[in-house]
Amino acid sequence: MATPTTPAGRAAAPTGTAQRMVELRILRQDKPAGAAGSTPRWEEFSVPYRQGMNIISCLQAIQRNPVNKAGQPTQPVVWESNCLEEVCGACTMVINGKVRQACSALVDNLTQPISLEPCHTFAVVRDLIVDRSRMFETLKKIKGWVPIDGTYDLGPGPKMNEADRQISYVLSTCMTCGACLEACPNVNDSTPFIGSFALNQVRLFNSHPTGAMIADERLEALMDEGGIGYCDNDQNCVRVCPKGIPLTDSIAEMNRQVNFYAIKSILNK
Repeated sequence: MATPTTPAGRAAAPTGTAQRMVELRILRQDKPAGAAGSTPRWEEFSVPYRQGMNIISCLQAIQRNPVNKAGQPTQPVVWESNCLEEVCGACTMVINGKVRQACSALVDNLTQPISLEPCHTFAVVRDLIVDRSRMFETLKKIKGWVPIDGTYDLGPGPKMNEADRQISYVLSTCMTCGACLEACPNVNDSTPFIGSFALNQVRLFNSHPTGAMIADERLEALMDEGGIGYCDNDQNCVRVCPKGIPLTDSIAEMNRQVNFYAIKSILNK
């Protein structure tokens, strides 16, 4: 007897076999904090399981059929994602109590019901979307770029030796996802700490032959309010970094550079 198939040619599930489901609990918020109707609430969903699906797949399933577990129609869950390959950092959220990327969080590796929450370090815009603008403002403060004069061709810049280039490549993989800030106990409403991602960026651009032209300005920023003095070296950041960046090494290196710069500044007075 021939095995029944679907129109796509896949083997159909045997008659009477229950569809495997994925159970989710999502912390939802309709409006930004402080606005009327902004009280967070939990809502449960159940979506059909597919082999190899990730959290983004679950959210897309809810978007296609916005009905909660109780069978009640609801608003589709709002979230952010761009690359779907752990490069952009937009889909950062707290999954089963741990901050991580939704695109690389596979359902098969998670305990159900799967809880999804927005990052608590940042202001919630709606549902799982948060405002990460504080990170981009910090990049402006530390001048996280290589300064170039003019728009014309300046020719090849100074070359880096291979050892420094390999270190810089690892540092450059930071995608400003915010995971390190979410995990850091020193990043909260009581302190202005800019976070380890910023210290890592200063190390990256200060090690660049052209970027080093304004190294002192970046070190001044780290000595300012919210700078490296607010880091207690708890090392939570390096544990949650999705790119495996050696953030504790960057913190140690920036401590060395800041101390050397401070001593040099005193002696030059």
